[in-house]
Amino acid sequence: MRRSLSVLVVLLGLGAWGESELGASLPESARKVAEHRYKSGTDFEGTLKYYKSVYPASSYPRKLVVNQPGVKAVHIPNTSGKGGWEGLNIYEANDEVRIYVVPAGGSGGSKKKK
Repeated sequence: MRRSLSVLVVLLGLGAWGESELGASLPESARKVAEHRYKSGTDFEGTLKYYKSVYPASSYPRKLVVNQPGVKAVHIPNTSGKGGWEGLNIYEANDEVRIYVVPAGGSGGSKKKK
């Protein structure tokens, strides 16, 4: 019993899970700013650390999208295929860290195909 309680405490300490968007996990500190877009409450490295615990790089490989002065961006694809998200774009610009949940199908919305 004591061991299972310890495991639970460790799992809870890995990251503060918040809500989800299209099945993708979001940090507890994330605040919605637009459709599928969130502002992270932590810095870029802290946000990546959260996603490293939720979506391990061994299963969800990262792709550096941009690394220029003042702008950083990483893409995490949804390799599991679960949920309605294709990937996550995590980026820092103008001293803000944003998270964009890329909808599956790349349509950016819920339009139905004919």
